[in-house]
Amino acid sequence: MRAKAVLFDKDGTLLDFQRTWGPWTVSVVHELAAGDDALAADMAHAWGLDVQHQRILPDSVVIAGSVEQVAGAILPFRPDMTLAQMVEYLDKTGAQASPVPVVPLGALLDDIAALGLATGIATNDSEATARAQLRRLAAEQRCYFISADDSGHGAKPAPGMCLAFANHISEQPGDIVMVGDSAHDLRAGRAAGMQTVAVLTGVAGAGELAPLADVALPDVGHLLGWLAHNILA
Repeated sequence: MRAKAVLFDKDGTLLDFQRTWGPWTVSVVHELAAGDDALAADMAHAWGLDVQHQRILPDSVVIAGSVEQVAGAILPFRPDMTLAQMVEYLDKTGAQASPVPVVPLGALLDDIAALGLATGIATNDSEATARAQLRRLAAEQRCYFISADDSGHGAKPAPGMCLAFANHISEQPGDIVMVGDSAHDLRAGRAAGMQTVAVLTGVAGAGELAPLADVALPDVGHLLGWLAHNILA
């Protein structure tokens, strides 16, 4: 098989998930708790956080949930806020989270472009947050397409974002490689008819991801070699 484009998940795939979002989640629950340690602990539990180590646990809704799902998980602890207000707050603060790339992102996207492949991003984050983080890494303008939970194409594991990317670049889904670190990413790619590549830089292990992928790589830094050997040869 050959490929004409690569569609990436963002968090856990291009960005180091724990280093980017672990400190942010802990700061958010403390800010929302306004000095009430018991309330902060309850919200941390609802989100699935290891506060001491600033890590997000494997079963956390923060990992693959939509922004509305993430907001809804802690909304009961702030009855003074509506869901829309909580989503707005998370979007605003999330856009300020410091993105930590797994590998130098600009160089990766440039190297893929040099192979003649278009690139896009499909994330269950909000579009404003995704664009703000990519802009800070000088990567936003390197992508042909950026779709998020609120972009109008649905959320993963549904294939809407994947199909929208294929339509946007006028290519067949089978000529596109979907790269992700979660089952949601790979199921979305498979449902769209794409080739799928798992990277092991998220919280899911190879045992969970390998059955959903054509290959499981240690990280996106290994993608170029795999493409050159298996897709572009």
